Amino acid sequence: MDAAPAPGTVAVYRPTAVPRPWITAAFRPGPAVGHHPTEAAVRRYWTAVVGPGAVADLLRLIAAAGSGRRLREPIHLAVLAAEGLIHRTPGVVLVSALVPHLGDGQLARLRPSLRAEYRSLRGGA
Repeated sequence: MDAAPAPGTVAVYRPTAVPRPWITAAFRPGPAVGHHPTEAAVRRYWTAVVGPGAVADLLRLIAAAGSGRRLREPIHLAVLAAEGLIHRTPGVVLVSALVPHLGDGQLARLRPSLRAEYRSLRGGA
């Protein structure tokens, strides 16, 4: 078994390892409606729909769009695109500044107690 490389040395990757490409995140044009990314509702309800890794990737994309920095392509882009949380163009991922409210299809996938909790949070919507 090989030991980890010493600090300051160049890391050697497997020959088959391919680094994920760099992408640019930008905000979608138009008004943003939804939850602020720091709201607890984002982690509580969206995590139940798409999973913690996808939510973490979404929050990183929103932060990168706000700061103008590039980042490695997130692993969960396909999940985020399927849910309508991002839009992909070549080299650019468009995100909203706010995390959208859950739609009817996403709401239906929550367990009943979370669904009722989310509806009461949204005022019966």
